[in-house]
Amino acid sequence: MAWNNPRNPLLAGVLPSFLYGRGAHSRWLIHEVLSSKMRLVFDASSQVLGLYPEDVSANLGASSSNNEGRLPDGSWEYGANRHLATVYGSYCYPSPRIDHSHMLYEVVKHSEDYMLSKAEEPTFSNFVRGKEQGSPAEVNNSWENNNNICSSDHLLQSYSSGTSEAADAPYSLGMLLEFVADENRSVVLGVAGASYRDMLMSWVCRLRHLGVTNFVVCALDQETYEFSVLQGLPVFRDWLPPKNVTFDDCHFGTQCFKRVTKVKSRIVLKILRMGYNVLLSDVDVYWFHNPVQFLHSLGPSTFAAQSDEYNETGPTNLPRRLNSGFYYARSDRATITAMEMVVKHATKSNSSEQPSFYDVLCGKEGANRLGDDRCLEPSTNLTVVFLDRDLFPNGAYRRLWDRRDVRSACGELGCFVIHNNWVNGRKKKLRRQMVSGLWDYDPSSRMCLQSWGDAGSIASGPNERYRGLELQNNEKVNRFILTVQTLRLLSSVVAKFKNHAFTSQTLQH
Repeated sequence: MAWNNPRNPLLAGVLPSFLYGRGAHSRWLIHEVLSSKMRLVFDASSQVLGLYPEDVSANLGASSSNNEGRLPDGSWEYGANRHLATVYGSYCYPSPRIDHSHMLYEVVKHSEDYMLSKAEEPTFSNFVRGKEQGSPAEVNNSWENNNNICSSDHLLQSYSSGTSEAADAPYSLGMLLEFVADENRSVVLGVAGASYRDMLMSWVCRLRHLGVTNFVVCALDQETYEFSVLQGLPVFRDWLPPKNVTFDDCHFGTQCFKRVTKVKSRIVLKILRMGYNVLLSDVDVYWFHNPVQFLHSLGPSTFAAQSDEYNETGPTNLPRRLNSGFYYARSDRATITAMEMVVKHATKSNSSEQPSFYDVLCGKEGANRLGDDRCLEPSTNLTVVFLDRDLFPNGAYRRLWDRRDVRSACGELGCFVIHNNWVNGRKKKLRRQMVSGLWDYDPSSRMCLQSWGDAGSIASGPNERYRGLELQNNEKVNRFILTVQTLRLLSSVVAKFKNHAFTSQTLQH
């Protein structure tokens, strides 16, 4: 499907995060567009060849001579799409038959020309039908026959904590890591619960805008997990979540905060043991540029972390100034051993995990400090680098969050990211980020505020010291492929319609 004038909405309401080629999407979308009565629709199904670039059924091992390339009904992806079609819009609600003839025109070929003819309902090519339907019986049904899609048997089943991860989760953690890791086997990890769901989505939208695709999300609760699945995020569930996680009282210093932070180091250690490097980024860290290549270039046996020191001058590695909300850990023996020590120390502590990072890696009162910006853990010989605060500022550094134009102020410094910390309370944190303009998600429409386009060279940062870094954008976007002939066809039809270059016989019922 293609449309013009992207400034105007395609339909009234929210467009769910359908998985293309997994059923229900085409029928739901066309129904909602026609029902919204906001656009004229040209049905060129008989003239346009719509292709899915990847055989998704083959990827899932479902392709055979019997199912003709269709996905199995048991696929979680198929069920997720049907669930979305049921809970969004009006597709699955009983309603009288709607006359679409004043909004819908069919493109027909007459001799060497193309004309428009009024149509009562749209059609689907056999190829698209084969991809989007789950059973042969559906192929011959009218496009408005939604009984099969809207059947309760196809709703997304809730994933209860009493069932096994292997049986219920769409993808295991190992599968997700294999799918998303970059060429250096590095992944970006975000951890969030229900109280930070909108901030999680803003973080995801920003990463996608920058072309960062090697990220995974750890959901702390069932609500966030199911929401993330339906938003198409690469998400896994922590099956040992913290208890009593409150919605508005889980900020820095609270008991809830202390319990949640200890989950992060444990998950990072698990991923490191699986052979992947991890950039742990709290979802309140706003990214201006992709720092992964720069952090990886610091070399093995190096642990790079943000400094929480707020004074603009003096050492950045002072006691308890290692911020455990943004750090890069390599999957090597020294780092894994050190992380095991951190997790063990945090388990026995009544504080959050953050003091454990410093006390283990830099020693009590900074006994293992090297100079003003490093530490050396003696038993593993792991070097801890406190990152340059001009490039990785915390929430108090230079009072950047108080500037009228935070983005420009950070641009002058050459920031890769800025951390939205040093503010007390979830609501104040959200307000500060939204007011600053560093917000990329619209909760009302559940859509990103920016396109997912390639951010180009800006992903490496504007600083001359790091201009050699390149964005590694391996994102695969499923989309319809339209041939040049098809584009010319549509352009010709639209031009004729706009110029009224048709007769009364052309617009016939």
